[in-house]
Order: sequence, then structure tokens, then C-alpha cells
Amino acid sequence: MDLLVGVPTHNSAKTIGQTVQAIRVGLLKYFPRERVVIVNADGGSKDSTREVIAAASINDPQHASGFYALRTLHCISTVYGGEPATEIAMHTILAAAELLRAKACAIVSPESTSIAPDWIERLLRPVYRDDFDLVTPVYGRHKFDGLLLRNLVYPMTRALYAQRVREPYAVEFAFSGRLGSHLMEQQVWDHGAGGVGTEMRVTLAAMAGEYRLCQSFLGTKQHLDRGSADLVPAMRQTVGTLFWSLEPNFQLWSANRDTESVPTFGAEYELNVEPIRVNRKRLHQLFTSGVAELEPVLKSILSAQTLTEVQAIATLPEDDFRYPHELWVKTAYEFAASYHKSVINRDHIIQALAPLYRGKVYTFLLENRDASAAQVEANVEALCLTFERLKPYLLGLWTTRE
Repeated sequence: MDLLVGVPTHNSAKTIGQTVQAIRVGLLKYFPRERVVIVNADGGSKDSTREVIAAASINDPQHASGFYALRTLHCISTVYGGEPATEIAMHTILAAAELLRAKACAIVSPESTSIAPDWIERLLRPVYRDDFDLVTPVYGRHKFDGLLLRNLVYPMTRALYAQRVREPYAVEFAFSGRLGSHLMEQQVWDHGAGGVGTEMRVTLAAMAGEYRLCQSFLGTKQHLDRGSADLVPAMRQTVGTLFWSLEPNFQLWSANRDTESVPTFGAEYELNVEPIRVNRKRLHQLFTSGVAELEPVLKSILSAQTLTEVQAIATLPEDDFRYPHELWVKTAYEFAASYHKSVINRDHIIQALAPLYRGKVYTFLLENRDASAAQVEANVEALCLTFERLKPYLLGLWTTRE
């Protein structure tokens, strides 16, 4: 095969039909001469997910779009054993890609209801035509969406791995056969961090292996609001994976390197600044109550000075509250060092970071309430530069016994 598109699913019947349709049209329109296959790795769906995929016919997108393939478009669905798990689905898709010797592979989330056929071209073409090894997405977002990404995951990953990858945790991405073989050989999802964060591990492995990375603007990402209850799982997938990666990659991130821009196809960012209602009061309450209730835990994670400063801002009224960049960066770096030293259970460290993160998000929402897209971007850039400037602070924490 020339191209492979993998779709991991579990009870995805509501959206999988639209997803597969977009993939098929994209392949027919942009890659009519290539040998292509869609591989679905299903985690034992109890709904009609697999039936919807099996029923998808090559004729459907032809009649709907007017595009015709010059080769057979294959669609394969398989069920893997055990509980639904992203790492098993990824392993299944990578194994298929390696067996079929696919030159370029894309992974597409079945929940991407905003997916369009040109997403397939924008993901696969840089690998297939331009010899990149990993393509991560850039999405159009509301300025108050992707907050964990912009306030912690992107700035810290950029500062430590010295590459400006906007979406290090991506559910849509593409990779070369060369990188796929490396991921299979290294079995990156089997090491530490409880098997979570598979998507981010791919990005980190590509960075650590010095593969060729680029970004591609896909379009607007429809936000699925699952509520604040999902914050800790999201932090395990992203922040926990990032913290875990620092141990095996110490020689790489501890080196003194300037951050490099990553080649980008299309816009580097696109923000919607339309006013929306956000419950900032609740975030402030969760921050102040978390700082008070978790004081014994925070004492084991944070330095005395940082904890004192965090407790001081927790006493401020809402209108005067700010979580300054420098204090936030020191907080994040002290959490990373404490994770490395396992001062307490590592998962408890990630959980303890959640209320402090909410305080930073409150500040972000307040400071960017009336901000333009350019102003929001400038604020994010200022935070990134603070992470970069204070990187020696993390190194100092990392190498001391305290």
C-alpha cells in the first residue's frame, strides 16, 4: 500500500459514518492513483460501529462527490482483545502499516465531527510528497478553547524539546513508514505512565529521535465539552506523559538549545474571539479550596517559597487575582521535578496540579476577556518565553537531592 488511514473506535456509531465518508472522499479526490486502505481498530464496540464501517461502500462517496478511484479502495475492520485502549489500537494500526509497507499513514479520531475531506490531503501529503516523518495538526479554535494546551502543554514541551509544535497531543496526525517502524521497535506505549498518552508519546518520540516534523492547518476543530470532571484524565494523558518523558530524554532536553520553528503548511494559528459565557467564579473557587485542602500534599511537592506565594494569591479577591507567568512556570517545573523524584505517588502529583492549573486558567480568561486574536497569541508567546527562560531552574531542581 502507498497510503493507510487508521481509525481507532469504541462505540463510535454516532460519528463514524461521517468520519469514514470524509476519509473516503479525501482519498478519492486527492490520491486517486495511489494504493490506499482504511484500517479500523475497534475496541469491542457494543453499538453498530463495525456495521456502519462494513456497510461503507466505495460507490457511496463516488456518487456523492463525483470522484472515482483508479484503484480499489480497501476498508478493513478488526477487533482487538481486552479492554478498549488507545495504545492497543495504535499498535494494531502500526502493525498493519508495517506489514503493508505503507509509505504514509494518518490517524483520524472517530469523534472528529468537523472533519472534511481535505484534512486527509493536508495530513498525508507532507509525508507522502515532501518526505516529512510526522505531521501534527493546527486547528482553528475559540480563544478560550484548548486551555490546557496553551497554558501548559505547548509552552513546556516547546521549552524543553526546543520545537514549536502547537499540538503535541494530537488525535489527528500522519507519520512516515520510517517513523512507524521506529515506534513499533521502541514500543513507546509500553513504558511507564500507565499506558496513557499514546498520541503524545508519538510526538515526543519523533522529537527525541530527531525525525522531520511539520504542522498542517486542518481547519476548525469542533469542541466537545465534556465538563471539568475530565480535567484530571486529560492531564494524565498530556502533562503526565510529558513529565514521564523527561527521564529517558534527559540528555536531549537538558542541552542548551534555542527553540526552532516547525515548518507549517497553512496558518500557524486561527482564533475565534466571539464573546462566550465562561464560569470564571467556579474556577477561582476550585483554586482557593484546592490550595487550602491540599496544603499537606503541596508541601511535599512545592518549595517553601513557591507554596507561600501560591497561598498568598489564593487570599486575593477575584477581581485582584492573578497567577503570574513566573510563579506558574516555577510551579510547573517543581511539579515535574517532584514527579521525577516520586516524592509521593506520581498520579497524586498530577491530581494535585489540577486546582493550581485552574487558577492559571482563571487568570488567562480574565486577562484575555477582551483581547484580540493577536493579543491572545502575544500572551501565549510571553508564557512560552518564560518557560524557556526558566529552564535552568528545572535543571537545578532535577539534579539536587532535595
